[in-house]
Amino acid sequence: MHSPQSSTLKEIRPHGTKSFPFAAYQTHSFGKGTLVKHHWHDEIEILYFCGGDYQLKINMEHFYIHSPCLYFINPGELHSIISEKTGSAGEDAIVFHPEILRFDTQDTAQLHLIQPILSHRMSFPRCILPEDPAFPPVYQAFSSIMHAYSTRLSSSSSPEDDRIARSLAPQLYIKSSLLWIFAVLTENNLFTLNEKNYDRRIEGIKTTLTYIQEHYKEKIYIRDLAEILNMNEQYFCRFFKKTIGRSPMEYVNEYRLKHAVRLLEETDLSVTEICLECGFNNFGNFIREFRRLQNITPLQYRKRHTPVPDSLV
Repeated sequence: MHSPQSSTLKEIRPHGTKSFPFAAYQTHSFGKGTLVKHHWHDEIEILYFCGGDYQLKINMEHFYIHSPCLYFINPGELHSIISEKTGSAGEDAIVFHPEILRFDTQDTAQLHLIQPILSHRMSFPRCILPEDPAFPPVYQAFSSIMHAYSTRLSSSSSPEDDRIARSLAPQLYIKSSLLWIFAVLTENNLFTLNEKNYDRRIEGIKTTLTYIQEHYKEKIYIRDLAEILNMNEQYFCRFFKKTIGRSPMEYVNEYRLKHAVRLLEETDLSVTEICLECGFNNFGNFIREFRRLQNITPLQYRKRHTPVPDSLV
């Protein structure tokens, strides 16, 4: 069996544009469960939680969040967010590639900060709490970035000249605020030099998740997944659940169901056809798993999410 390259599971959603790789997001949920699924990307991510009850998983570590805080995700780190309680929950995030802060001149900032970050020789702090002296200025800069993005950059439109004029100012606000964050972290000695850039365990999990996403339409056996990491099945299952929070087959079924939901919303395929298309060979098991996740049957879900024709409005 050929092992896939883990890079294929990287988040494929573009963050910003090629010339300005930056985007801001606000994620909200009203129920208990996964808020952001496991993924990774080459960009840096800064998360702000205003409070609430969350479990943030980064690589092999679990962080429990109950108060305002800022978290930093370094490039390539596997991460997910789970809402721990029923009710309104959410987090704000900015995602950017450090290339947007690269200097053409080889000044001190380029040589001793930007370049080490680009080459993964330097990492951001994991977390900043409100009592940390760096928190107020970093949070202020983060808020300025969110404001510039939501009120100006995300709404910039054509024609081309007008779009450039509208987007230039917010881009400068965003870049200057990012540099301000970098300055505060530097002043407070919060950047760390990496002694080790490669974690074989995390790369193994990435490879496993990639295999699942590439082969979810086929039969997937635990032994196949364990073989990828050269582990016995029992140890692999414990390792996978400790890292992802679900058993391998629970993850497989949830990934298949995600595609089933998309097909119910976007196609006219029958429920039976969707069952087979998504890798479920047992129709009864498909219905049970769908109801467990959505609390309704696939047919009920389709009826609920089918737009009403204009002629009937």
